[in-house]
Amino acid sequence: FGIIKGTMTTTHSYTGDQRLLDASHRDLRRARAAALNIVPTSTGAAKAVALVLPSLKGKLNGIALRVPTPNVSVVDLVVQVSKKTFAEEVNAAFRESADGELKGILSVCDEPLVSVDFRCSDVSSTVDSSLTLVMGDDMVKVIAWYDNEWGYSQRVVDLADIVANNW
Repeated sequence: FGIIKGTMTTTHSYTGDQRLLDASHRDLRRARAAALNIVPTSTGAAKAVALVLPSLKGKLNGIALRVPTPNVSVVDLVVQVSKKTFAEEVNAAFRESADGELKGILSVCDEPLVSVDFRCSDVSSTVDSSLTLVMGDDMVKVIAWYDNEWGYSQRVVDLADIVANNW
């Protein structure tokens, strides 16, 4: 599709770095009670994407909203693309990847689910196809769910398996 630029917002379960009650913290927003607030904060996710996909360096930026849920997060990605497209074509591309080279890492969901339904999902990310939008023909919005603990742990297990089998 050719990403020109984009932004992402991850609505993320609060983390151990946040306070359960209002207390001191170097980031004043993170000093507020995590279990009672939606806390806007920074995220390194957009920059991390560029480490894996160097062609996206400098093209993505984003923020995180930490919310009072124990687990499962969702990313809202909006990108401007160079190829004219429509939502069904975007979802088809995700399905093809989920059934191919990213099988077991990416999935696509067509059901109207909520965060708890993605708890303990073995994949790293699940695209919520019903929420994919295209504005005009070049601005794409994709929503993807992920279990920020379990999914990550599955990739660590995959890495350990690769190391064990190759060294």
